[in-house]
Amino acid sequence: MPRKLEDVLDYFLPGAGVPASAARANAYPGEDAQPTHPAHSDWSPDANPRTRTDRPAALPIIALPIGDRDVVHAAFAWNLAVEFARFGANATLLAPADPAAASLWPPSGRGPIGAELELVHATNLRELHRAALDLAVSRAADAKNGGVILTRVPPAWLNGMSDGRALLRWVLLFAATESKDLRETYGLAKRVLQAGPTPRLGITIHGARRIEEAERAFSRLADTTQRHLGHAVVSYGLLMDDLHIYRAIVAHRPIGLEHPQSRAARALRDVARLLLEDAQDHALG
Repeated sequence: MPRKLEDVLDYFLPGAGVPASAARANAYPGEDAQPTHPAHSDWSPDANPRTRTDRPAALPIIALPIGDRDVVHAAFAWNLAVEFARFGANATLLAPADPAAASLWPPSGRGPIGAELELVHATNLRELHRAALDLAVSRAADAKNGGVILTRVPPAWLNGMSDGRALLRWVLLFAATESKDLRETYGLAKRVLQAGPTPRLGITIHGARRIEEAERAFSRLADTTQRHLGHAVVSYGLLMDDLHIYRAIVAHRPIGLEHPQSRAARALRDVARLLLEDAQDHALG
């Protein structure tokens, strides 16, 4: 069954039906802020949302279509990788080494909390898929708490069929609430579905001022995609308070480090939790 936005709202709103045990820690251990742990919580820096007793042959791959100048969505991707690392999971973001998109990313290599950016010399979807699969297999051996390979896909590579279309088996799109952005996201979803098999198409809403606004935006996008493309979408929640996101981008720091108490930081952590929980169910055993 596709997850709806209202099914995951309790991850994001303190006081909106969230039990005290679901409170989130907001600081990064070992960084500038001191770790804060909710009372009676079993959270620890290397604790995943659920614990696997076996290791998969390859980590799941999530494709994120992000344009060459889409700094905000690229920041979401990198900050999700940092949040994965905070859960103790493998946290690797893979992207083509394209000079046109160099401004999207921090320096390659290991960053905060062990999150890693890998830049590869791929020129098409097939080459990118091969690199992502190699990384998914190699990282699985050391991923005692699971993880995800986030893979940035240039939207231009979605045109036509390709040997690399298997990369699109799990796709995450970010969508703002404005009508123009929703239309553009629908167009991107259409190109993804035309390019190859996409059993799992997820949406994370951002830019909403109110929860009701986010619900309407997701419902509009989900209904249109189902009606015209015959495909259900899964909600991966919402990201709040874009102002802190912009400030963190300017500071070249992850949001959770720059503004650990902000709604944006808490929301990113909860989106990461949802993705990791689904990743454990979709790992290749």
